Amino acid sequence: MPKMSERERLAKIESDQKRLADEAEAVRRTLRSGYGAICGELAVERLSEREFREIVGHAIRLGGSATLTALKPLQPVPPKAPTAPERRPSDEHGGAARRRPAPDQGAASAGDGPGL
Repeated sequence: MPKMSERERLAKIESDQKRLADEAEAVRRTLRSGYGAICGELAVERLSEREFREIVGHAIRLGGSATLTALKPLQPVPPKAPTAPERRPSDEHGGAARRRPAPDQGAASAGDGPGL
């Protein structure tokens, strides 16, 4: 095999670098999509997008084990239980509340003032 010139060697090295960079980017995308799928299984909707980005950013900067060490002693906050809607008197009988007739312009009882 003939010896390569410096120019040919440089071209081959640059070609290899480009190929490796493309391969690294493809692997990076695959890895990130795998972590993205994990996020799809988490209840992230309780966080704002800003909070989520901040939390993940800090965790990545600190590193996985340091983040876990810092977070493990914290007590988990129980998720909010959905509250029952406020019940109205009409709900007890399954129908709409009876409407009272509109009062006349005068007072209906001693405590009522003139109609507005």
